[in-house]
Amino acid sequence: MESNPVLLESKSSPINLLNEMQQLRLLGHLCDVTVSVEYQGVRAEFPAHKAVLAATSKFFKEVFLNEKSADGPRSNVFLNEVQVADFASFLEFVYTARVEVEEDRVQRMLEIAEKLKCLDLSETCFQLKKQMLESVLLELQNFSESQNSEEESAARPSVAPAAEAGRDPPDSPASRPGHGASPEGPAAKSKEKT
Repeated sequence: MESNPVLLESKSSPINLLNEMQQLRLLGHLCDVTVSVEYQGVRAEFPAHKAVLAATSKFFKEVFLNEKSADGPRSNVFLNEVQVADFASFLEFVYTARVEVEEDRVQRMLEIAEKLKCLDLSETCFQLKKQMLESVLLELQNFSESQNSEEESAARPSVAPAAEAGRDPPDSPASRPGHGASPEGPAAKSKEKT
């Protein structure tokens, strides 16, 4: 008797795999490449795993797959014009799928994502920049609306009392017919008294 196939799928396995790879990297275990970065005289070296870099960055994939067998496997990659903090953030992102950076570094992270051809980081930066822009536009719209309402409320009191000063409110006894108001209106009434 044949049984139906069933799917065994772990929701936690990808997260656990990333966490374990990050721990191995931080401890320097099984790292098979060192990435050296330098920017304006500041230099740092980052041990990493070729498989992780190649899986997350088309740049690194091309570098590692195009190694010549005569030269042997490459154990060092040098990147110039990449800031140390930005590459550290890049590595954290590719090993954990998340990284916390200051708002003013998002553009630089987008640039490093594009330079290293890391589509996930590029898309993440793009979405965040879009949210930040929408937030700024919403703030500007709210500010503009509050300015308009302040201008309107400031304009109303100065115009309205001057226009209504010469007549009685519509509900006042003086404005109702038959309650002491003459048909000529308030101006005629004041003439009678004088």
